Amino acid sequence: MRLAAENLALERGGVPVVAGLSAALEPGTITAIVGPNGAGKSSLLLGLAGLLAPAAGQVTLEGGDLADMPPRARAQAIGYLPQTPDIAWDVAAENLVALGRLPWRDRGTEEIEAALAALDLAALRQRPVSRLSGGERARVLLARVLAGTPRWILADEPLAALDLAHQLGLIAHLKACAGAGQGVVVVLHDLAHAMNHADRVLVLDRGALVADGAPETALAPEVIARVWGVSARWLGEPGARALQTGA
Repeated sequence: MRLAAENLALERGGVPVVAGLSAALEPGTITAIVGPNGAGKSSLLLGLAGLLAPAAGQVTLEGGDLADMPPRARAQAIGYLPQTPDIAWDVAAENLVALGRLPWRDRGTEEIEAALAALDLAALRQRPVSRLSGGERARVLLARVLAGTPRWILADEPLAALDLAHQLGLIAHLKACAGAGQGVVVVLHDLAHAMNHADRVLVLDRGALVADGAPETALAPEVIARVWGVSARWLGEPGARALQTGA
């Protein structure tokens, strides 16, 4: 089930944030969206999720216009995690995770249990979300997405609030999701995570797609210098590279 942007233009508050972007994303892969602050990363993710209507162009899912899909079918196909999600009710963690099953209108016990286990939440399942740390809450919210078993997982900065162990655990789980055929798209600020763990990297700068390809190509030193204005080089072996900046 391919997810694609075709000459996509997006606006927020009447201000252009993405212009003329085209990219076809394949299931079974992890795609990282990176770029400087204000590059349009979160807006692009909203557009790919069908939550920000195009000013021009379209987003398609398996060739059909995403805007034409019934909301329930779209929610079954695409799970979206915003960067700063709101939680309306102070419910137990497992009840919040269970909300991920709403598009399917079932209890989804096995899916909920699998999501709790994947994010290491068994010990927190009965705790009210108001009593969770920022990192714990982030894991619960991502588990809600996973419980919906979407064909596509779209997550905006899912690693930002997590400690190192849970970052690595989440990366491993997202790789397993991709290995099982789901499409994964993540917005990242840490270029080393994108280099080491993504199959493909989209680099945005001021709303334009300026690089698209394998991490080694899209995040080459000359691209980093042009987009971020930073002199840098990669150290280490593939899969364990570190970014050294400065002279």
